Amino acid sequence: MLTNTLLYLRQRSSLSIGYLFAVSSILLGIWVAAIPQVKQRLELTDATLGLTLLLAPLGALTGVAIAPWFFKRIAVGNWMFYGSLFYCAAFILQVTAPTVPVLMIALFSTGLTGFLNGVSTNAMVDQLEQKLQRRLMSTSHGMYSLGGGISAGLASFFYWLQIPAVWQIAIVALTLSTGLFLLRKELLSHQVEIASDSRFRLPSGGLIGLSFICFVTFMGEGCVADWSALYLRESLNGTKAIAGIGFAGFSIAMALGRFNGDALIPKIGNKNIVMGGCLVAATGYLLAVSFTSIPVAIAGFTLVGLGFSCVVPVLFSTATKVPGISAVSGISAVATGGLLGFLAGPSLVGIISEKFTMATGLSMIFILALLAAATAWKNRYLQNSTITSKQVNYPDQLL
Repeated sequence: MLTNTLLYLRQRSSLSIGYLFAVSSILLGIWVAAIPQVKQRLELTDATLGLTLLLAPLGALTGVAIAPWFFKRIAVGNWMFYGSLFYCAAFILQVTAPTVPVLMIALFSTGLTGFLNGVSTNAMVDQLEQKLQRRLMSTSHGMYSLGGGISAGLASFFYWLQIPAVWQIAIVALTLSTGLFLLRKELLSHQVEIASDSRFRLPSGGLIGLSFICFVTFMGEGCVADWSALYLRESLNGTKAIAGIGFAGFSIAMALGRFNGDALIPKIGNKNIVMGGCLVAATGYLLAVSFTSIPVAIAGFTLVGLGFSCVVPVLFSTATKVPGISAVSGISAVATGGLLGFLAGPSLVGIISEKFTMATGLSMIFILALLAAATAWKNRYLQNSTITSKQVNYPDQLL
């Protein structure tokens, strides 16, 4: 892992893309920590806040519809730089919004921009993999996981210093923007158009299978993020200090898995990684809900992170190579499944938990993960890639 990650960080082209992945998750983490203050300042009820927050996924779904048209008209390097700057500005507006309508506009903007940023960066990673003949996708997503960990630490540190959320987002966004300007030359050098269809097309055949697996993966990840602490606290009677350890274990395992992914995927194979990862995640959910032991439940959530860690990188990489459609449309179709899963999962678990138990609600993910593994087994696109992480080195492009 160390050799592959160090090479990734030393190469200007991959470092610049990895930085964009980290920027996205750092901003999101600071925003999540700021939500209580925003709610209090704007005097929002739980119901009003919930409806307002839906503007972000609505913006992302709008991105799904316009991405093929959009990337037929703009060079990826221009968007990666200027789009990321706009993303930073939108998050500042989101946290500092003086009224609810302004907050709604900011949320829609971050959802739309975030989706377009995700499509462009993932498609660019695919192009760099082909150019450098090195696997980069899993490490790139590892940078996203790393950014999430950094944001959690930053938010805790800021609140310990009693720095208001308004200043937190200003400090972080301006610092990240400075990093974007330092990498400006590298990002703008990617003056290429990502192959794109003229309009969004509904997925069909094997692409539906990839989208379903992404649906389950994002659903499983979202449920750990939203429900693991409550499950440990309320269902298993854990302390406040214990409640967050399940998500911490999940996040650490996710990051470690992704940083190892580019070395492991060529050895194990795309299909085996996705099948095995879904089965490991299913086992994790089974452990979490089948025993009343807090350590076992924490171990279960950790296994979920490890199992799902390399699934999404493989899915996105595969989506760029589906015959007959562009890389943008492939990524958009798969990401749409993930987005729907992230939206639907926590809500479904909540509904089931209210009628039965939280363990019953989380058991739904166990069943879906098994179905995702079976889908991966039958999917014709999940073939082994010819790209390894050992073939070619480009010393002239190293820092």
